[in-house]
Amino acid sequence: RNILLWRRGSAVVTAANLIITRDTRFKLLEGYSLQIKNVRPQDAGDYNCQIGDHDNRDLVHTVEILVPPSVRSNPETGHVTVRKGGTATLECKASGNPVPSISWTRKDSIHGSPHLSEGPTLTLENVNRQDSGTYRCYASNGIREPVFVDMQLIVLSPPEITVEKSWVHAGEGYEAQLVCTVHGDANPEVMWYQDSFLLHPNDRRTMDTRGEKHYLTVRNVRASDFGNYSCVAENSLGRAKKYIEVSGRPGPAQLHSPMYSRYREMYNLTWSIESFPLIEEIRLLYRKLMMNESYQHPGRWHDIILNPPSTRSESYRHIMTYTIKGLDPNSVYETIVQAKNRYGWNEVSDIFQFYTLSTDMPNEDVEQTLGSTAYGNNYRAMNHCTPLRTDGVPVAILLSLTSAVWRLVRK
Repeated sequence: RNILLWRRGSAVVTAANLIITRDTRFKLLEGYSLQIKNVRPQDAGDYNCQIGDHDNRDLVHTVEILVPPSVRSNPETGHVTVRKGGTATLECKASGNPVPSISWTRKDSIHGSPHLSEGPTLTLENVNRQDSGTYRCYASNGIREPVFVDMQLIVLSPPEITVEKSWVHAGEGYEAQLVCTVHGDANPEVMWYQDSFLLHPNDRRTMDTRGEKHYLTVRNVRASDFGNYSCVAENSLGRAKKYIEVSGRPGPAQLHSPMYSRYREMYNLTWSIESFPLIEEIRLLYRKLMMNESYQHPGRWHDIILNPPSTRSESYRHIMTYTIKGLDPNSVYETIVQAKNRYGWNEVSDIFQFYTLSTDMPNEDVEQTLGSTAYGNNYRAMNHCTPLRTDGVPVAILLSLTSAVWRLVRK
């Protein structure tokens, strides 16, 4: 009688009906078939079914074990620290069968999770603060779901400061708050200065920190609190400074009128200004732009001085309106507004362009578009041409209109 042997390499697994190996996971089925339970990666290989006769006939079975992917970070802590301007190398190691493919994404990116790289190593050169964050290494081989491991990149950098407002409007008796945001991973120390004097908390002045935001709050503001402040941050890698001005002068005017007038020869201009003290004087300047598709030339400035009412508004935000009359139909104009209180003139507003129509709109349409305003037109107005006052602040007026807009106005 012929004897059937199962071999793995030179080792005999079974002979006839006998299980030679001590591994209890191996079993003969119906005396011929070899069964392996709870297979492991090391069970992969060639298994020979051999009939012990003079012909030495063999039947070879190759067993391949499919293993789901696994992945781990290198170093195992998952943290990599590098200085700004240096090169960061993130590495992960994957195993499985088939051999997993590896890809990298940025987990905490504001643009989603963009694909960064393929392969076990991700290299980032000339890193900066924005490169700090969580990077995710994915391993996939088609067996079950992909797996991943997160790695944290920390970029050590000198402090960087941003300010919410470089100019803060304040009023005596009110509260002023200055805010600066400090970025830096090397535990920056933050200090506040007024002019060149280091500030400390007192009964009117507090300093708070909430995350990366640092606050200087001054209560019951006095005239001596006006001036230049600086937010200074320092760590072991460097120092940064940003300036903030606290002033009682009015804030810059914000213009709210629509671009197109409802009239041929006049335009209703509405604006708002922040000022704790009463506004003493408004200066409104406007001029016509003479232009065609290839040429533009500004006309002379018309200067209007407006005296607001001396009544106190409930809010420090003042809303005003004025109707400019005597305009040319179907034309392009630009205007700027400036205001003065007892602390001086504010910065000139951004230049604002508006357009008159070739024909007036119907009265009912006009009535629907005009809203109530705080001051109306009860102003003393004087038309004259004088240089623009800025209290020493240089003013740059930029002119920019495309021919496409001009063609639209002419229609």
